[in-house]
Amino acid sequence: MTRVLLTGGSGFIAAHVLDVLLERGHSVVTTVRSQAKADKIKEAHPKYGKDKLDFAIVEDIAQPDAFEKAVISEPSFETVIHTASPFHFNVTDTKKDLLDPAIFGTTGVLKAIKKSAPTVKRVVITSSFAAMVDPNAPKGHVYSEKDWNPITEEEAIQNPMNGYRASKTFAEKAAWDFLEKEKPNFTIATCNPPLVYGPVVHYLNSLDAVNTSNQRIRDIMTGASKDKLPPSGVFLWVDVRDIALAHVLAAEKAEAANKRFFVTAGQFSNKEIAEIITENFPELRSKMPTGDALKPGDYPEEGVPFSYDNSRVKEVLGLNFMSLRKSIVDTVKSLQAVE
Repeated sequence: MTRVLLTGGSGFIAAHVLDVLLERGHSVVTTVRSQAKADKIKEAHPKYGKDKLDFAIVEDIAQPDAFEKAVISEPSFETVIHTASPFHFNVTDTKKDLLDPAIFGTTGVLKAIKKSAPTVKRVVITSSFAAMVDPNAPKGHVYSEKDWNPITEEEAIQNPMNGYRASKTFAEKAAWDFLEKEKPNFTIATCNPPLVYGPVVHYLNSLDAVNTSNQRIRDIMTGASKDKLPPSGVFLWVDVRDIALAHVLAAEKAEAANKRFFVTAGQFSNKEIAEIITENFPELRSKMPTGDALKPGDYPEEGVPFSYDNSRVKEVLGLNFMSLRKSIVDTVKSLQAVE
């Protein structure tokens, strides 16, 4: 058993990380923005007492001393899993709404650990494929942990998508810079997922509040894409339960120290998602796109312009990825439950 601080506990990925940590016997303190969120998480885990699941309120992760108190615990923490970061495009000020919270949230928690939590030996950070993707990569490029997004600050403020990708890139770079310059007692591991699908467990009140990646599944199953399936975009995915387990394995395994992990199950298309829903949910077939309406969501005729190498995750963490079919079926069922 390890004492773990989990930041951003009500988030989509963090909710699953929490489940994995508790199932594996760890003792967890999770940060949330409000007592109401803490109460909801506690209600969802009734069999765990305060010794196994406790909470720290951190209202604004971008504040310089946001994590000063949260990192102090009795018994003391040995591991921190930092998932808290903004992922949405409802942005008015890119720097204030996306860049600052991501960068200061990451450096803030690392500074607080170094200053006040000397027992912490491993920090796992949720990064993203967004921190790896290069829009100018040559055709056929094989993405791996070696890749970094070359985005600049000037490009970051041009639009929210750039802002999101930059926030992930700059935050992760800031973490590795901190490791190099500050030489803390702890090692770091980062998990870099592409689009994350999978069942929602984070106590949603409505389909409107669903996480950004799952919105496309919601739109397909509710008929919003019936006339025209949107383009698939990134073509790479992972199930939330796999990325959650990857975080915990990266925390537990000594050999994960100071490594990036490109956590992807492989390629997908929106057409495949629509076909899986059509096949497994007869009651939704009338809302599904068919024929020509499927074409915009298919793979390009010339093939996906890039590939991927996820061998490190398999070899170092020993992770086996679940199928797209299982992920989509479970996601649809979970979204039906909150309709």
